[in-house]
Amino acid sequence: MKTERAFKYRFYPTPEQEALLARTFGCVRFVWNVVLRYRTDAFYERKEKIGYTNASAYLTQLKKAPETAFLAEVSSVALQQCLRHQQSAFKHFFAKRAKYPRFKSKKHRQSATFANSAFSYRNGEITLAKCSEPLAIRWSRALPSAPSTVTVSKDRAGRYFISCLCKVDTEALPITPKMVGIDLGLKDLFVTSDGTKVNNPRHTARYELKLARAQRRLSRKQKGSNNRAKAKQKVAKCHAKIADTRLDHLHKLTRQIVNENQVICLESLAVKNMVKNRHLAKAISDVGWGELARQLDYKAEWAGRQFVQIDRWYPSSKRCHSCGFVLESLQLYVRTWDCPDCGTQGIDRDVNAACNILQAGTALLAGAES
Repeated sequence: MKTERAFKYRFYPTPEQEALLARTFGCVRFVWNVVLRYRTDAFYERKEKIGYTNASAYLTQLKKAPETAFLAEVSSVALQQCLRHQQSAFKHFFAKRAKYPRFKSKKHRQSATFANSAFSYRNGEITLAKCSEPLAIRWSRALPSAPSTVTVSKDRAGRYFISCLCKVDTEALPITPKMVGIDLGLKDLFVTSDGTKVNNPRHTARYELKLARAQRRLSRKQKGSNNRAKAKQKVAKCHAKIADTRLDHLHKLTRQIVNENQVICLESLAVKNMVKNRHLAKAISDVGWGELARQLDYKAEWAGRQFVQIDRWYPSSKRCHSCGFVLESLQLYVRTWDCPDCGTQGIDRDVNAACNILQAGTALLAGAES
């Protein structure tokens, strides 16, 4: 089966390429913000809905205007792809899958997408439009095929990345009889139905002192100075290190889970609502529950595994997995309890919840297949 996958690499641009990318990022951001304002004003002032065709015509007018003639200095494909992304953003908004598109800031991550007409891929090298030499990419592995599109980005720490979208042949993993239920937590990252407990590495706590020191130094720098810009980048590098270690850890765990289990059952959590608790918001954000579920979802699909998320209101912790008895209440500090119905003693709430998640998930799959 043919699927599209993105392969991300880091690259190191030359001064000439860095200047061109800076202009490209700025023009893409400018087009996004100007067209978004144009579409928003057209709706509120004239009750007119601007689609992709009209937005593209408006971009042509911008290129012809003397005050915005600088848009012609960069690849037109990147500007056109910007409009396509904005159209997708509006499509998701009207389908109630996302919020209203927001304006882009130069202080955040910058990116530009190039279709295959705006770059060349020859002999394992990628050369962007208007560049005289290929990018110095650190290839961790070879691309499986020629990319259809590439997205060049720069994060807040000043690092450059390129993401190549390629079509690959996917083969399902051999079928295994193993099934697993996963209960997410904070003390332990997650607990499986077979009793395995994966410790929460607490990535933010490992770099907390270094991050606090960098933030204190930033606060003492004069606004607008070069030293403040340098200190700000050091803070961004600390945050990037934390994010990278978290992502790497989750990738390794999810790959192991998908490789070993045919059916993967996970609880569904409203993370956005849970982080409103100011006492637990930092710990919940650091653990990465949403990213864990996202990775399990697409990796299971690639590998031919079955992934299911049960209803968030299912009483997995309060329900005895042996007899099905449900307690009226179970405080968070109670880690073990005894079932008054079947007499099972010393029930670990996390392992019990994982077993119940597995039972509920397999029941959902059985109902869907019948």
